[in-house]
Amino acid sequence: MSNQGTESDRCDVAVVGGGAAGLWVALQASESGAAVVILSRTALSESASFRAQGGLAAALEPGDSPEQHAADTIAAGRGLCRPSAVAVLTEGAPAAVHELLELGVNFDRDPDGSLQLGLEGGHTRRRIVHSRGSESGREITARLATLVAEADSIETRERTSAMALWNGDGACHGVITDRGALSAGATVLATGGSAALWKRTTNPWGAIGAGPVMAQAAGADLADLELCQFHPTALALPGSPWDATLITEAVRGEGAVLLDAAGKRFTDELAPRDAVAAAVLARMQADGTDSVKLDLREVDPARFPALFETLAEAGLNPTSEPVPVAPAAHYMMGGIVSDLDGRTSVPSLLAVGECACTGLHGANRLASNSLTECFVFGSRAAKAAAGEVAGERGDTGPSSWRFDPPQQRTREAVWRLAGPLRRAKELALLERDPYPLARAIGAGANARRESRGGHRREDFPALDPELDGIHLVQNPKGEIRHESWV
Repeated sequence: MSNQGTESDRCDVAVVGGGAAGLWVALQASESGAAVVILSRTALSESASFRAQGGLAAALEPGDSPEQHAADTIAAGRGLCRPSAVAVLTEGAPAAVHELLELGVNFDRDPDGSLQLGLEGGHTRRRIVHSRGSESGREITARLATLVAEADSIETRERTSAMALWNGDGACHGVITDRGALSAGATVLATGGSAALWKRTTNPWGAIGAGPVMAQAAGADLADLELCQFHPTALALPGSPWDATLITEAVRGEGAVLLDAAGKRFTDELAPRDAVAAAVLARMQADGTDSVKLDLREVDPARFPALFETLAEAGLNPTSEPVPVAPAAHYMMGGIVSDLDGRTSVPSLLAVGECACTGLHGANRLASNSLTECFVFGSRAAKAAAGEVAGERGDTGPSSWRFDPPQQRTREAVWRLAGPLRRAKELALLERDPYPLARAIGAGANARRESRGGHRREDFPALDPELDGIHLVQNPKGEIRHESWV
């Protein structure tokens, strides 16, 4: 295909993003007969999904059930999960795991050959499947990338950046890239998250919310942008290249414990992430320290070989002494408002994965539900996208708007003004930031005058029951309205 925006440079489905969600949508859409083009800013091996340590959550154990998985998800979501989205995920999760197995993905197994199921925070059952302990993202993404390369109806354009959506006449007609325009019957944003907008983050630096910014510029609604999950156990090594490296929650399911400055355990390590992060912050404040310690001495290094190798490279010896950890921005529950099939408020534009907001995760994502989401909701979005028929563009050409990434000062401002603990005065300052998504985060966080899940207000420390089930939706003008999603 040409990359100059000619009439020949068109496809049925354009997928923006080469992580797990994007690759899965491409494969599923191609199986429906669609001609697909994947646009990836980086090589596929550099996606955030490739680095993901978490696994897939699914009710696979005898005695477990989708209903129990749903109950755990809703409990973790602190009164803000969309029930229909939770049902879609938990009912579809076991089939997603089995489909990945059929496609050749290797998950860890017990000596008897059965799938090895891990326990993570907020789960009442062992239901997490992993690959090499903490290399699930690498295993899954590598396998999907191989399948994509073998598919005749999928073209992958690596190191091609989406700069804007081709919108006009009230609909999306494709993507404007740094190499030209691509016309598409349906465009699926699978651009990943926004947690790298915070200076201290477990995410790769490219996770800056480009998808939500482009979507809102094209007329789409965003929601729940105040809801960022701060992972409680990121390495605390200021000035080191390993600072903020994620230590997977799975190690706490296998015996790792959190210790205060006196070497005493101070919290339930298997509580949902927001509760553990809050306990860590409170202990740091009480002890007057910048970190707490994670004791992995009871964890078998053979269960998490890649993690222990990384810690050794960082100069740490977790088999003999605890390692320093502190919260870091990790996952955005908010994003582009999407229905259960990925459709947004802009016709022919869909979103899936972390850039989307279906209401699934509520105010606090349950561990390992996000990778499962990529496949369960990705299949639905692929089917919807493949069914789209390219509409008439009339005389509408690409707009002049182009995506402009944030500066380092924005990342510093988001961490300083909308970090784990927030106040109105600082949030108001963030609303004046030059980066659109930073402004929207500040506005959403200021408007939610309560503490719930990943959103903690020092000036509104209590949960407000009046806001149970209420999502804060921002239109392209930045106006906020309250919506209840069923």
